[in-house]
Amino acid sequence: MAKKVSGVILSPISALIQLGRNVAILSACQALGFSGVPLVLLAGGIVGSELAPSPAWATLPIALVTVGIALFTIPASLLMKLIGRKRGFIIAAVVATVAALGAAFAIAIQNFFLFCLMMLFIGGNSAFVMQYRFAATESVERNYTGRAISFVLIGGIIAGFLGPEIGRDAKDWLGYGTYSGSFVIIAILYAVSAILLLFIKDITAKEDNDKRPERPLRTIVTQRTYLVAAFSSAVAFGAMGFIMSATPLSMHVMDLFNLNNTTLVIQSHIIAMYLPSLFTGFLVERLGVKVLQTIGVIAMVSGIIIAVSGHHFVNYLTALTSIGLGWNFLFVAGTVMLTGSYYPKERFKAQGINDFAIFTFQALAVLSAGAVLTAANWELLNLLCLPFLLVMFILILTTHAPMPKRASQ
Repeated sequence: MAKKVSGVILSPISALIQLGRNVAILSACQALGFSGVPLVLLAGGIVGSELAPSPAWATLPIALVTVGIALFTIPASLLMKLIGRKRGFIIAAVVATVAALGAAFAIAIQNFFLFCLMMLFIGGNSAFVMQYRFAATESVERNYTGRAISFVLIGGIIAGFLGPEIGRDAKDWLGYGTYSGSFVIIAILYAVSAILLLFIKDITAKEDNDKRPERPLRTIVTQRTYLVAAFSSAVAFGAMGFIMSATPLSMHVMDLFNLNNTTLVIQSHIIAMYLPSLFTGFLVERLGVKVLQTIGVIAMVSGIIIAVSGHHFVNYLTALTSIGLGWNFLFVAGTVMLTGSYYPKERFKAQGINDFAIFTFQALAVLSAGAVLTAANWELLNLLCLPFLLVMFILILTTHAPMPKRASQ
């Protein structure tokens, strides 16, 4: 009995040891490589309002980060298939370093279009960062897939703190324009990430031992399991991005909350997106994909109900936290489900199309959020997400998703 209890207590530590060096490095690089996104969410609109030739273009830098993720997902997969994950990740981190320095330079010379271009490349790096989760699953045995994804996403907790803190504390560091110093600090973090990535082992995903013939892309993506997995992640990102991107405008501009309150809500939302990763991997092993997806849908719907119930600070804070929690459950479960729908040698094209669909959906949501909020109101914006969540719930109930093999303790 004592041995069993000890095994349960030590299972997270033993799991991390089992997952190994790649997952630990990828988690650290997730923290460094993703920290630019929370910074852009906080600073992009403010910088845009100062540099843009028209107020209507103020949020374009934020939107271009999401567009960059969508545009670079398939090229990222093709590049890594050609030169390997390790080299692809390093190249992306180096390009992001240059882009962050370019953003600082654009602020210094008051060039809005150069700043927007740099945001596109920062988004492009995020397309590579989002594939860290796939690299982690390929570094471990199948029964550790959920844990590997969760441990990598834990890096997002640090990024959620780091990006806004850098934005607040370093924005006037250089004296060459607001937030120029913040982007220089982010460039340093990207450079450190590139150095850390030198120490990962490149992943082959055991495809050399797989004798099954590679299937056409259409055969892979038309499987019900693949479609439901992709839709799970797309709904998570689409609904989350739609509501989150409109939150600063609704809170700070329309409801006149101060910047500290608005920053706290966005920061809490990002933490809620990634903090559950401390245990989501274990939950998916024990409860299964369908249960985790169901919890994710319930959390998102709960957040929407809270959001439309009032414009108080507690409504914004609780709603965005609940939506962040739902995002984590739907995304992790969808990713685990996806990895069971393709053979190792099919992984790059299957993952590329999946991420392209997810981030195209999110980009459309983010680009339309401001217009919907301005033309209608905060309540309608939130309610528009409900039909997608209802469809997701129906798919969960009608799709067979086998329980992942439980990892040995």
